[in-house]
Amino acid sequence: MGTATAFALAKDIVTVTTASRSAAEGAAVAAAAAAAVAQPPLLARARDRFRNAAQNAFDTPEARRRQAQALGSDIRSRSVRKGKGSSSSSDSAAFREIEQILNPIDRSLIDHEHDHENESENRAPRDLNRRKPGGRLLRFAKERLQSKGPQLHTHHNYTLDQRDHSQTQTHSQTQTQTQTQNRTRSGAMQQQPQFPAHAPHSQQQQQQHPPHSQPHMQGQAPSSPPSNNHDSYFTESRKGEVNELRTLLRNFATEKDPQKKREIIKKVIAYMTLGIDVSRLFTEMMLAIETRDLVIKKMVYLYMSNYATTHPQLAQMCTNTLQKDCNNEDPMVRGLALRALCSLRLPEMVEYISEPLRKALSDHHAYVRKTGVMGILKLYHLDQDAFHRCNFKDILYDMIRDPDAQVVSNCILVLNEVMSKEPEGGMALNRAVMLHLLNRIHQFSEFGIVPVLDLIPRYIPANQDEGYQIMNLLDPVLRTSNSGAVLATIKAFMSLAEHIGDNTTEMKQQVVIRVKAPLITHVSSGSSELVYCLLKHVDALVNMVPGVFDDEYRQFYVRYHEPTHIKYLKVDVLSKLANPDTAPDIVAELTDCVASTDVTMSRLSVRALSRIACRNTGGEGCAESIARRLVEMLDLSLGHVCSEAATALKDIIRKHPTLKSLIAPPLPRALKYTTEPSGKASVIWLLGECGDIINEAPYSLEKLIDGYEDIKEPMVKIALLSSTVKLFFKRPPEVQKMLGRLLSQATQDVSSQDLHDRALLYYRLLKTSADPKVVEGIVNTETLIQDGVFFAEEQDDEQRALLMEEFNTLSILYDKTAESFVAEEYQVKYMKMPAEHPLAPNAPPMAPPPTVDVAGTAEHLGTMDLHSNNGTAPPPVTPPAPAPAPAYEVDLLGFSEEPAPPVLAPPTTSTLTLNPSVAMTGDVYQSKWGAVPDAQAISVMLPLRGAPPNTGAVETALAKAHVLTIASGELETEFKFFLYAQNNASSGTYFLLQAILSKTGQDANFTIKVNGDDDITTHQASATALMELVKGALASYV
Repeated sequence: MGTATAFALAKDIVTVTTASRSAAEGAAVAAAAAAAVAQPPLLARARDRFRNAAQNAFDTPEARRRQAQALGSDIRSRSVRKGKGSSSSSDSAAFREIEQILNPIDRSLIDHEHDHENESENRAPRDLNRRKPGGRLLRFAKERLQSKGPQLHTHHNYTLDQRDHSQTQTHSQTQTQTQTQNRTRSGAMQQQPQFPAHAPHSQQQQQQHPPHSQPHMQGQAPSSPPSNNHDSYFTESRKGEVNELRTLLRNFATEKDPQKKREIIKKVIAYMTLGIDVSRLFTEMMLAIETRDLVIKKMVYLYMSNYATTHPQLAQMCTNTLQKDCNNEDPMVRGLALRALCSLRLPEMVEYISEPLRKALSDHHAYVRKTGVMGILKLYHLDQDAFHRCNFKDILYDMIRDPDAQVVSNCILVLNEVMSKEPEGGMALNRAVMLHLLNRIHQFSEFGIVPVLDLIPRYIPANQDEGYQIMNLLDPVLRTSNSGAVLATIKAFMSLAEHIGDNTTEMKQQVVIRVKAPLITHVSSGSSELVYCLLKHVDALVNMVPGVFDDEYRQFYVRYHEPTHIKYLKVDVLSKLANPDTAPDIVAELTDCVASTDVTMSRLSVRALSRIACRNTGGEGCAESIARRLVEMLDLSLGHVCSEAATALKDIIRKHPTLKSLIAPPLPRALKYTTEPSGKASVIWLLGECGDIINEAPYSLEKLIDGYEDIKEPMVKIALLSSTVKLFFKRPPEVQKMLGRLLSQATQDVSSQDLHDRALLYYRLLKTSADPKVVEGIVNTETLIQDGVFFAEEQDDEQRALLMEEFNTLSILYDKTAESFVAEEYQVKYMKMPAEHPLAPNAPPMAPPPTVDVAGTAEHLGTMDLHSNNGTAPPPVTPPAPAPAPAYEVDLLGFSEEPAPPVLAPPTTSTLTLNPSVAMTGDVYQSKWGAVPDAQAISVMLPLRGAPPNTGAVETALAKAHVLTIASGELETEFKFFLYAQNNASSGTYFLLQAILSKTGQDANFTIKVNGDDDITTHQASATALMELVKGALASYV
């Protein structure tokens, strides 16, 4: 075979090897090329390379392809260099050997192909050549070999064709028929003309194998002739996962089986989640959106939202479909489509989002409205100009009156987000907004209530009575199962406590006592992450109000199954709950924790014991008991325990100098076995403090001074210098010489600037001072730390106060203010509002408005401007001063045994007369109610002595006073009335009332609007006179 022919064949073989779908197929073709073009001296190496490729046939696809490609490249390069033909006998022997290796590989490939075949009944069957991967490529290699040289056909054709025939013939055919057919085919192929070696490769292929030129044997499937285009051989016959999914999505049977279609789309979403690019299925997924199955629609919407930013052109294709679904009759479909449309987050989509959003905000279904509210936030982050141009901010303020509580909650979230950079630091508040939300507090879910609770710390109550009323409204929230709502309520209580009463500390203590039980309940249950957050907040409350949680100390015992971070935090909190009653149990528990296999746990337990002793909260004898336990720990074989015990004893000596005689004896022995630098430095410091009662103290330090060069830790050197100087003034004769050597070495030591400067200070003091006692007074300073005073490094009251202002935030978890870990551009500065009614000592009482019923929201609110800052009601006329009531303390939540006596206002006489023959329709009532601004509404709350039996009794009593009823109703917990009256002296003045009487007999709330031509300044006096008539009519209940 000539060099050019061998080169052309090797080039084709390498191309097939690279493009084949299995490296084992490529290895088989490369083996055939080795037999055809390799020279006898090179066949051994080619066979070895082929064996390696065969052994690695089922490694990773890339590795298999590289192995086969390298083999083919080697054959090509060597054939080009040598350019000589191979002998027939050596080629035949090599080919037989390759065939023996090839047969099991081919069978394994067929099994491997069958394992990965899709067995779906709707899938088109694969052709024979595809199902048997070895046959197609081997047949192609055989035909190429036949076309390159007749001298190789005699034996090679028989072997290759026998493999091809065994893959296509049934088991009922005999071996004799097989050999006859092979010889017939071999002879027919040998009669074909031989083309020159220099002929173009494509021309040879066309002339050697014209279409339908080969005879078809009986019982054998005809083989497809090679195409003129080489790419037809290299097309990947096995489709990947994405292509298979495309075929399944296009299958007509899939459309008829919704469950099967759902599973296919689930697989697409799963691939997308794993990071596989399935954007090629965009068209098929868009076609799948036309279904009534909400699950499929939701998955398709998720798919589109995911690929919107990376494939914006594809995302724009779905605009019409999404807009069409936004007008679907099913509210769930409308909401899902709107959410998907807003989630595309493409600037080009802004013009298509605004109008569906505006329609959604007025949709009759609450799910669509709340989805539209959140879509406004996405539009704001996408294009703020479009947000302001559509005036969505005012629309959101109006939607605070929405009947659905979840819609209101979403409005609050969005307003806080879009207004975070404004001076208010969030949603603007006034009294009308705040009381409207608080009166609907029971309508919110346990998660939707959190945004409402977060507004309360930013609200300034009008006076103390309003603050108490808000706290009473929020008290039931503490019983919810949502820990976030509980923490938000606690933060609201803390904020209100700052504006109630003169003694803020006492008020906060009452608040912590009230919230202790709910917090302990949540700490005892829940996930580890949640428990950790709650424990951090409990720790903050314990630091703020010590002693409240002491009786619950057993709830903070470490449990074996808890994560380590919870164990560490519990140990820290447990040490702060020690008092004379609980200290023995807590100290015993912490001592057991010292023996833990967790090194960090042991260290924290020792530090907790030291904290109890230093703070002296355990009562008399507690510090001494802890010191004895720590002295025993100095002799333990655990290095970390010995080190922490020595450090703890150092702190105890600073707080309790009288315990020196207890701590001193084991110190020289502990110095020999303590290895950690911090522990060794603590022991050296203790030797200097207790040197006057430890005889061997100077000699223990002298050994360290002699080995000064071996000490590497600066903290040990500094402790050695300080202790030696202290010991010099206690035992001068023994320490004088060693102190001189130490100062000489320390002043020349430049490893630590602090050490060098301190050594120079001591040296100059001793050298220049005329009176050594002056130096002694500087070195041996004894400071008595009083009880209740912590070490300077532990005094962080200012930091704790700042953290409490950020309660229920990440600041509590990090023990840092938000400024420490939040970038400046993302920081939000909240401002307390409203500023028009700051707390004043003589401020008149202002009762909250009545509870708003969902059904009568529009009728009650009318055109109330909730987002204005002018919602403060005008001050009522101050009644005559009541007689001074006996002094008593205000009890926030009813902890005292005797309730506080109420302050009764003196009775007044009314001069108002009402028209007995007035009449009014519902439309007129509603128009007159809406004509009076809500800011001019007057709210009055009257205590009830008893609940009325029904609405008729109240209507009859009021009718006698010429206050008529236009509508009334009985709710679950209250009676509701819409009333009206007319001033007899001024026919143009009408009184419009809304009254809510509690069924439990607690109180009655009245909202009064005066509609007439009178001066607005007289409305307050008229309303006060009207309430006197109402109280007289309802004397049986008020």
